[in-house]
Amino acid sequence: MAEKTELSFTGEDTWRIFRIMAEFVEGFETLSKIGPAVSIFGSSRAKRGDRYYKLAEQTASLLVRAGYGVVTGGGPGIMEAANKGAKEAGGTSVGLNIIIPSQQKSNRFITTLLEFRYFFCRKVMFVKYAKAFVIMPGGFGTMDELFEAVTLIQTKRIESFPVILLGREYWDGLLDWLQKICLCRGYMSRKDMEIFTVVDTAEEAVATIERFYKGKSK
Repeated sequence: MAEKTELSFTGEDTWRIFRIMAEFVEGFETLSKIGPAVSIFGSSRAKRGDRYYKLAEQTASLLVRAGYGVVTGGGPGIMEAANKGAKEAGGTSVGLNIIIPSQQKSNRFITTLLEFRYFFCRKVMFVKYAKAFVIMPGGFGTMDELFEAVTLIQTKRIESFPVILLGREYWDGLLDWLQKICLCRGYMSRKDMEIFTVVDTAEEAVATIERFYKGKSK
């Protein structure tokens, strides 16, 4: 019985490669056509009356007016707010939804929807087709996207692009820990702290992106 289970498991792993390939192919084909875009991350638990929900909506709207599409994880909360702001401003509103046991449902403000079984395929799409990351208050998933982008830039696996932490009040504790613990103990360099920018308003977030690409094609 143990041998049969082992063979079944390894067989599934082999065929799973084709699912992974299909997710990459569909993602590349779809997202390569959306034009310059910014990925916005944040908590799926933010309520519609939350000030960060409203801030995400405003940020997405301003990004569309600046010529960018908006990409989110496709779910509720901050993601919904960003997709809403982008759609209502008449722009591209992309959702990269993840199929997980908790059944995250895609929000109704998405104009282009892709669904993924594998987090790593989805994460490639976030990075590959983004001109910037805007990181809003969130939990483990948001932190994961933040540190993934920072690590790729730090190790020069990808070209540098703006990584913006929006909402200084929320991020101050993390930044303080990075400065006082990681930096002071020599586990990171001062240059690493320059990979991201902290701002408080939607206007500052968009201006940071625009400054970075000034004189460059998007």
